[in-house]
Amino acid sequence: MAEIKRWGKAYIFSSSNSTIVHITDISGAETIARISSGMMTDKDREGGSPFPAFQAATRAAEIALEKGINAVHIKVRAPGGIKSKTPGAGVQPAIRALARAGLKIGRIEDRTPIPHDSCRRAGGRRGRRV
Repeated sequence: MAEIKRWGKAYIFSSSNSTIVHITDISGAETIARISSGMMTDKDREGGSPFPAFQAATRAAEIALEKGINAVHIKVRAPGGIKSKTPGAGVQPAIRALARAGLKIGRIEDRTPIPHDSCRRAGGRRGRRV
Protein backbone atom coordinates (compact mmCIF):
# COMPACT_ATOMS: atom_id res chain seq x y z
CA MET A 1 0.00 0.00 0.00
CA ALA A 2 1.25 3.47 -0.88
CA GLU A 3 2.28 5.83 1.87
CA ILE A 4 -0.11 8.73 2.45
CA LYS A 5 1.63 12.02 1.77
CA ARG A 6 0.91 14.98 4.03
CA TRP A 7 2.03 18.03 2.10
CA GLY A 8 3.54 21.22 3.45
CA LYS A 9 5.38 24.23 2.05
CA ALA A 10 9.04 24.98 2.68
CA TYR A 11 9.96 28.65 2.23
CA ILE A 12 13.73 29.13 1.88
CA PHE A 13 14.98 32.73 2.05
CA SER A 14 18.68 33.02 1.32
CA SER A 15 20.75 36.19 1.23
CA SER A 16 24.51 36.66 1.41
CA ASN A 17 24.26 36.94 5.22
CA SER A 18 21.69 34.34 6.26
CA THR A 19 19.41 31.49 5.23
CA ILE A 20 15.96 30.99 6.77
CA VAL A 21 14.00 27.73 6.37
CA HIS A 22 10.30 28.08 7.21
CA ILE A 23 8.03 25.02 6.89
CA THR A 24 4.25 25.52 7.02
CA ASP A 25 1.17 23.39 6.38
CA ILE A 26 -0.18 23.29 2.82
CA SER A 27 -2.37 26.37 3.32
CA GLY A 28 0.61 28.36 4.63
CA ALA A 29 -1.38 29.45 7.68
CA GLU A 30 0.25 27.35 10.40
CA THR A 31 4.01 27.35 11.02
CA ILE A 32 5.50 23.91 11.59
CA ALA A 33 9.18 24.91 11.91
CA ARG A 34 11.22 28.08 11.37
CA ILE A 35 14.99 27.79 11.69
CA SER A 36 17.70 30.20 10.52
CA SER A 37 21.34 29.46 9.77
CA GLY A 38 22.31 31.99 12.46
CA MET A 39 20.79 29.65 15.05
CA MET A 40 23.24 26.94 13.96
CA THR A 41 26.46 28.89 14.49
CA ASP A 42 27.82 31.24 17.12
CA LYS A 43 29.88 33.27 14.61
CA ASP A 44 27.92 36.00 12.81
CA ARG A 45 30.10 35.89 9.69
CA GLU A 46 29.19 32.22 9.03
CA GLY A 47 25.42 32.81 8.76
CA GLY A 48 25.39 32.97 4.96
CA SER A 49 27.63 29.95 4.35
CA PRO A 50 26.37 26.56 3.14
CA PHE A 51 27.04 24.36 6.18
CA PRO A 52 24.83 26.22 8.71
CA ALA A 53 22.10 26.37 6.03
CA PHE A 54 22.35 22.58 5.65
CA GLN A 55 22.08 22.14 9.43
CA ALA A 56 19.10 24.51 9.66
CA ALA A 57 17.21 22.68 6.91
CA THR A 58 17.99 19.31 8.54
CA ARG A 59 16.62 20.49 11.89
CA ALA A 60 13.50 21.97 10.25
CA ALA A 61 12.91 18.72 8.33
CA GLU A 62 13.21 16.65 11.53
CA ILE A 63 10.60 18.83 13.24
CA ALA A 64 8.29 18.59 10.21
CA LEU A 65 8.59 14.79 10.10
CA GLU A 66 7.77 14.60 13.83
CA LYS A 67 4.62 16.64 13.22
CA GLY A 68 3.50 14.45 10.31
CA ILE A 69 4.58 16.44 7.24
CA ASN A 70 6.39 14.08 4.85
CA ALA A 71 6.30 15.98 1.52
CA VAL A 72 6.94 19.64 0.69
CA HIS A 73 6.68 22.14 -2.12
CA ILE A 74 9.73 24.43 -1.99
CA LYS A 75 9.55 28.18 -2.56
CA VAL A 76 12.97 29.85 -2.87
CA ARG A 77 13.42 33.58 -2.33
CA ALA A 78 16.36 35.99 -2.64
CA PRO A 79 16.31 39.58 -1.30
CA GLY A 80 15.19 40.93 -4.69
CA GLY A 81 13.91 44.42 -5.41
CA ILE A 82 16.89 46.78 -5.68
CA LYS A 83 19.04 44.20 -3.86
CA SER A 84 20.46 40.90 -5.16
CA LYS A 85 18.19 38.83 -7.43
CA THR A 86 20.29 35.68 -7.00
CA PRO A 87 19.84 33.58 -3.85
CA GLY A 88 22.73 33.15 -1.43
CA ALA A 89 25.00 30.14 -1.04
CA GLY A 90 22.62 28.38 1.36
CA VAL A 91 19.78 27.43 -1.02
CA GLN A 92 21.27 24.37 -2.68
CA PRO A 93 22.51 22.76 0.57
CA ALA A 94 19.14 23.50 2.20
CA ILE A 95 17.19 21.75 -0.58
CA ARG A 96 19.61 18.83 -0.46
CA ALA A 97 19.18 18.57 3.32
CA LEU A 98 15.37 18.49 3.05
CA ALA A 99 15.59 15.64 0.54
CA ARG A 100 18.20 13.75 2.53
CA ALA A 101 16.14 14.01 5.73
CA GLY A 102 13.35 11.99 4.12
CA LEU A 103 10.93 14.65 2.85
CA LYS A 104 9.52 14.11 -0.63
CA ILE A 105 9.96 17.20 -2.80
CA GLY A 106 7.16 18.39 -5.09
CA ARG A 107 7.67 21.68 -6.90
CA ILE A 108 10.61 24.04 -6.56
CA GLU A 109 9.53 27.61 -7.30
CA ASP A 110 11.42 30.92 -7.34
CA ARG A 111 9.54 33.65 -5.41
CA THR A 112 12.15 36.44 -5.63
CA PRO A 113 10.46 39.85 -5.91
CA ILE A 114 11.26 41.41 -9.28
CA PRO A 115 10.89 45.20 -9.55
CA HIS A 116 8.72 46.71 -12.29
CA ASP A 117 10.59 50.03 -12.37
CA SER A 118 11.20 50.20 -8.65
CA CYS A 119 12.16 52.80 -6.10
CA ARG A 120 15.39 54.68 -6.60
CA ARG A 121 18.44 52.99 -5.14
CA ALA A 122 20.00 54.68 -2.09
CA GLY A 123 23.23 56.60 -2.54
CA GLY A 124 22.36 59.60 -4.72
CA ARG A 125 23.35 60.51 -8.26
CA ARG A 126 27.09 59.94 -7.87
CA GLY A 127 26.77 56.83 -5.71
CA ARG A 128 28.04 56.16 -2.23
CA ARG A 129 31.38 57.89 -1.78
CA VAL A 130 33.68 55.95 0.52
